[in-house]
Amino acid sequence: MLVTSMSLHRWNEKWGPLTEDSLRARLAEDGFRVTRYVYPPGMYFPDHTHSIDKKDGVYSGQFRLRMLGQEHVLGPGDFIEVPAGTVHSAEVVGNEPVISFDATKERT
Repeated sequence: MLVTSMSLHRWNEKWGPLTEDSLRARLAEDGFRVTRYVYPPGMYFPDHTHSIDKKDGVYSGQFRLRMLGQEHVLGPGDFIEVPAGTVHSAEVVGNEPVISFDATKERT
């Protein structure tokens, strides 16, 4: 599958209030397994890929993601799809830790 643009989603108020549980549930849709991480200020992940499909979601703080020649800063309630094999990098922006949810799914 050739991916040419980032699929960014922002929290929609119709989903209810943004909580850790509600973000986790939104990311778990379609069979994704969700893990919670806390990244300190300055954390940087250089260019890399994954062999599985992912969604990266932010509950608090700011997380810059670069992929496919594009860049987005994800804030609370934002999540982005990262298809398997897509080169991307990420870093914590600012002085606040990021509470992030990493949702993964094996391709069938």
